[in-house]
Amino acid sequence: MNSNSVVTGAGTGVLPPVAPEVLVEAVENLSARLRKKLDAAVAECGARAVAGEDGGVDVRFGEDALVTLRPGPSGVVARAEEASCTCLLAPRCLHRAAVLGAAPPADPPADPPVDGVGSEPSAVPGAEPAAAGPGAAGEDVAGTAPGSSTTPTEGAEVERDTTPLTPAQVRAGAALWAAAAEALAAGVSAGGVVVQAELLRAAHTARLAGLPRAEAAALRVVRGLRGARERAAGQRLTDLAAAFGELLRTAAWAASGSPGAGVGGGGRRAYAAGGSLLVHGLCREPVLTATGYGGVVTHLLGDDGSPYTVSDVRPGGLARARGAGGASVALGGAVLDHAGLSRGGLRVVGATVSADGRLGSGRGVRATPVPGLPWDRERVAALFARPAAEAVGAALAEVEADAGTAAGARLLGCDVEVVGAAGEHLLVRELSPRGAVRPDAPLLRLRAAHPHPELAHTANLRRLAGCPGLAVRVLGRPDLDRAATLSPLAVGPVPGAAYTLRLPPEWRGRADLGYDRLQGGHVEGPAQAGPVGPVDPGPDPLADSPLWRVRRLLEAGVAGGRRAVAESAGGPESLSAYGPLRRAGFGAAAELAGALVTEADRRSRDGFGRLTDPSADGYARRWLEAYTHLSAAQRSLVAASWA
Repeated sequence: MNSNSVVTGAGTGVLPPVAPEVLVEAVENLSARLRKKLDAAVAECGARAVAGEDGGVDVRFGEDALVTLRPGPSGVVARAEEASCTCLLAPRCLHRAAVLGAAPPADPPADPPVDGVGSEPSAVPGAEPAAAGPGAAGEDVAGTAPGSSTTPTEGAEVERDTTPLTPAQVRAGAALWAAAAEALAAGVSAGGVVVQAELLRAAHTARLAGLPRAEAAALRVVRGLRGARERAAGQRLTDLAAAFGELLRTAAWAASGSPGAGVGGGGRRAYAAGGSLLVHGLCREPVLTATGYGGVVTHLLGDDGSPYTVSDVRPGGLARARGAGGASVALGGAVLDHAGLSRGGLRVVGATVSADGRLGSGRGVRATPVPGLPWDRERVAALFARPAAEAVGAALAEVEADAGTAAGARLLGCDVEVVGAAGEHLLVRELSPRGAVRPDAPLLRLRAAHPHPELAHTANLRRLAGCPGLAVRVLGRPDLDRAATLSPLAVGPVPGAAYTLRLPPEWRGRADLGYDRLQGGHVEGPAQAGPVGPVDPGPDPLADSPLWRVRRLLEAGVAGGRRAVAESAGGPESLSAYGPLRRAGFGAAAELAGALVTEADRRSRDGFGRLTDPSADGYARRWLEAYTHLSAAQRSLVAASWA
């Protein structure tokens, strides 16, 4: 063994990513007896991992078994021969399969260049612009759903693939459905390496068949299962349930032979030539993930109203998230940093643009800085002219049209008046185009896009909460999972308002809440009398609805599998649990939840005690029906909360 250092604690972090097909082959080669011991062996790998000087990783099991992973130039163990063991049973041994099972699954390989421009991953693993509190999602410290792409922007269109599916794609969809159904029936408690390997096998088949979106959904479920079993920080059952919902929905569409909601999309981000572009900066937001990535995303608006982004996300964590806000923009040799770009603009020649509006830095791209546009100029002011309820309704309709699998919400702009603080929220009311508060305007909740104390979001919202009556122009991302909630990214003065922000000239009329810090001198005009203490936020139609009963049942199935759902039928609330749903008008939700419990408990056996229908197909369909209806009902309540 080489001279090296032993990694303890979360030692699996030293293991290199492993291609799914390598793990699948290793698990297939195990006997039934060894498969039963696999999960226990995986749990021991973390403390045994040793980083070698030659770039490999050694994991020792006793005196006679040493597993060595030697990743290729890409840093991924992509071939079976790159994982070896010295025991007599190798390569069909438990040690080798356990180490491969403990290593993180590798992302799909890059696609070939498109039109000579190239492609890149849809997102850095776990990298999301921060949008919620710690532990809000999958791998993110404070992101949205795990694995979604970089931040969607205002006006982004849903990419739809209407190409008829091939027989190979239909077969791949059916195989993925079967694997996903078995994983759902197993749940986190029984979703070990063998179950994950079956999902990875089906995901690999989906990739070969040309279904990258299905593959990405399967990988999210595998990562979610691993995070939940390891009790990783930031892993929530809500996010894993959402990942299962997307996987089952995508697999069902593919297995049906219908392209549906773009089942062929959502893979690598391919860049295509975009010609010459004139883009204007809107704002920038920090990116911070639980996997150690940090950086910035700068949002731009094209001269024709199209949205674009420029991102810079790399390993580095919090330090990089803070520093990247002033880092140079790596785009066409432009002598400009992200702070300047968010308030300025670029004229880009030979632009390369991904389907979701991200600007690439491919060969031949040339960018020249140009003056930016204030938020009250015509092109940018259009972002704030649309009523918030109408914009949120359009975003929710887009999610529904995309079968509930849209990556996130569009940016939304609105003028508001500060009411006060309520817990972690800043309460505001939307202003009319004439600058007056609508008498029937609902209270909107502004929630810190990232609560980390080293970032400025929370401090800035507290500063604004101390100024009741202050008129503020807000640009942010609506939270489509919460009632009337907006995560503000930047603020500015409301044109013509007597009591509004007065920002330094170098800020050019906007403050990026993740980087700039508001001070007392940044408020202009006479303060208005109003509450300075906590304010009653009023009713929350989503939190106050009895839909939580359905959500709890679905998440119990994700955690404990089919057995946990079946056992809920014998609980003390089994007969009365769905009465509140019916009385509140959610009769369909009650019926679907009851049907799920009935199906979970249906395990008929023959005279020899064998299951007559061991398939999890029916259970998965009932779970998906209940989940889809719950998602639609929640979207309706969210839309109503903005009106």
